[in-house]
Amino acid sequence: MDREAFERDGALHAGRRLDADALDALRALADARIGARPGARLAGEPLLDGLLAADGPIGQVAAALSSSAARPVRAVLFDKTPEANWSVAWHQDRTLPVHERIEVEGFGPWSTKDGRLHVAPPFEVLARMVTLRVHLDPVDADNAPLRIALGSHRLGRVPSADAAAQASRLPRHVCLAETGEVWAYSTPILHASDPSSGGRRRRVLQVDYADFDLPGGLDWRGLE
Repeated sequence: MDREAFERDGALHAGRRLDADALDALRALADARIGARPGARLAGEPLLDGLLAADGPIGQVAAALSSSAARPVRAVLFDKTPEANWSVAWHQDRTLPVHERIEVEGFGPWSTKDGRLHVAPPFEVLARMVTLRVHLDPVDADNAPLRIALGSHRLGRVPSADAAAQASRLPRHVCLAETGEVWAYSTPILHASDPSSGGRRRRVLQVDYADFDLPGGLDWRGLE
C-alpha cells in the first residue's frame, strides 16, 4: 500500500479486495436495505463485522493507511439506478455520527440523519479519517464514477460556495473501478459525481474509518 501517495494525493486505488461470495452477499444486503431509496445507513449487520474489521479484506486497507486501531465508524450503501439517479456537486463530507449530544468546543452544528445524531467536527478530526468505497458493480466513465480533486484534503474546510472553484484549481481524477475493487480517500477530499447513464446500477458500500477516540466524552456511533 503506497501510503506516501495516499497522503500526497488524498486518494489511492486499492485494487480488488472481495471474492465472489462476499460480493454476492453485499449485493443482496444492498437490495434488501435500500429498496427505492438512493441509499441506506447500516447498523447491526453481522455480515459486515469480518469484512470491515482491521484484519478483514476491506478493513485491511484502512489499517494500512492509518493504523491497526482503525475501526469503521459509519457505513452507507448507495445505489444509483434509472429510478433513483442523481448528481453530486463538488463538496467535502463534514459530519460524524455520535451516540449523544455533548457540547465540545469546535464541534457543531448538530443534525439528525436517518434518526442518527451527527455533528460537524473540527477539520483536524476529519483529516485523520479514511473513507473506503467498495464497488459492487463496475464503474466506468458512464456509470457515475467519483471525481476527486487531488490534494484537496490539505485545503482545510472549504466553504460550499467555493468548492467547485477550489477543485478547478487542482488536478482532477476520475475514479474508475471494476467489481470488488476499493478506492481509499482522505475523508475531507473534495469530490463530486454525475448521474449514471445507460440504465445500469451503481451500488457502492462507503465506509468511514477512524483509529482514535473523540474528545470531551463524545462517542462514535459506529455500526451498532
